[in-house]
Amino acid sequence: MNDVCVFFGEGYEEIEALTVVDILRRASIPVKMVSITGERQATGSHQITVKMDCLLSEVDFDKVEMIVLPGGMPGTKNLEACEDLMKQVDAFVKEGRPVSAICAAPSILGHRGHLQDRQACCFPGMEDQLEGAEVMYDPSVVSGNITTGRGMGAAIPFALSILERYEGREAAQAMAEKIVYQR
Repeated sequence: MNDVCVFFGEGYEEIEALTVVDILRRASIPVKMVSITGERQATGSHQITVKMDCLLSEVDFDKVEMIVLPGGMPGTKNLEACEDLMKQVDAFVKEGRPVSAICAAPSILGHRGHLQDRQACCFPGMEDQLEGAEVMYDPSVVSGNITTGRGMGAAIPFALSILERYEGREAAQAMAEKIVYQR
């Protein structure tokens, strides 16, 4: 399996980003933390600095399994302002390849027209940014090749939805039990 890549801009939401990395690594799914800042570290919205696995410029997108966009402010705005990343998000959606976004980050997909006729969720109060979507209020929503999550409190269900995409429902349920999370 190719890498799942979680993209970090300055001001990312730490729990949303790192929960995906943690759950997937526990399941032995290859995942990389990718900085869009040009630096090998990124600082979250709560001033937690994390060392990255690689830079955006080093990613071979032909070998990427999924793009994951964590929320947080100004992290979401920084991701959306990164044209090189947005070109890849557009290409992934167009090609039917998986893209996942949580909290404020689903707004990026809405702004780019990728949620037309899909179900999606986001951080409460940002629903108007999910342009074209049927807004849902579940912790995590899978609609075709796009997975969305509501926010920090939904980070575990969001990560388990991603795990379920690759390893199946039983594996996601087993992981939930292993980490003492009730689905």
